[in-house]
Amino acid sequence: MQSNLLQQRISLVCDYINQHLDDELTVSLLSDVAVLSKFHFHRVFVAFMGVNVGKYILLARLKRASFRLAFERDIKIIDIALEAKFDSAEAFSRAFKRTFEQSPSQFRQAANWPSWYDIFNFSPQNLGVQTMQVDIINFEQTQIAFLEHKGSAKQIFESAGKFIAWRQNSGLSPINTSRTFGMPNGDPEAMAEDAFRFKLCGSVNTEVPDNAFGVENGVIPQMRCAKVRHLGSHDNMEQTIRWLYQNWLADSGELPNAHCCFFEYHNFVHQVDECDLITDIYLPLQN
Repeated sequence: MQSNLLQQRISLVCDYINQHLDDELTVSLLSDVAVLSKFHFHRVFVAFMGVNVGKYILLARLKRASFRLAFERDIKIIDIALEAKFDSAEAFSRAFKRTFEQSPSQFRQAANWPSWYDIFNFSPQNLGVQTMQVDIINFEQTQIAFLEHKGSAKQIFESAGKFIAWRQNSGLSPINTSRTFGMPNGDPEAMAEDAFRFKLCGSVNTEVPDNAFGVENGVIPQMRCAKVRHLGSHDNMEQTIRWLYQNWLADSGELPNAHCCFFEYHNFVHQVDECDLITDIYLPLQN
């Protein structure tokens, strides 16, 4: 089954991490190991492991550090901290205590091994028995105008206001008669704020001229997609996205292609109550 293939790929990534704890482990590198697009790698990893890859790397390094503390008592804590990629013993101590509820010194003196074992019991979050309708569709190539938001996801409404102003000013992508899409470059919770990008898109029938708003021309290509409808607040969309990866994709016999997930908004929070929002989530698939 395809789910077994995905599981094998994530297992390879975990093995690679554990064998290269002294190396720089980037998402680009690990997504290559998994033979998955970096746009989808994080969500597939979380679906199978229950933690994001950054957390897994941290835990793997702290795991090795805990063995150093318990069984190699002649090694100084600062040296163990530096080996674990911390800049100082203080930073290492904070992370270690936050994870194991013991400081490195306390652990070295009397390790709480039963509690320690529980930390490494990786399993995905139980999303219950919810079921959603997923359709595999042929998304037709769509010409768009887009404004790219850069930076914190918490400031995206500033960019949204600017894009709405362009739509109203230009008349090239009327809100009520054109399609509206959102296209992130990944999960904002899994990257630094300054690395996050989100394209606010509206369908157009003509080229967009140069403008003071910074709106550009673009195309969403034709591709096979899994489509699931999310009803309600956008704040809860992550749960639907995670279900799509963890429950549907793992059992579907499908693999994601290189294009990022994207969303189509059928109404907006200034038009309806949040509970009445309708959003389609598209997961691009390999042919």
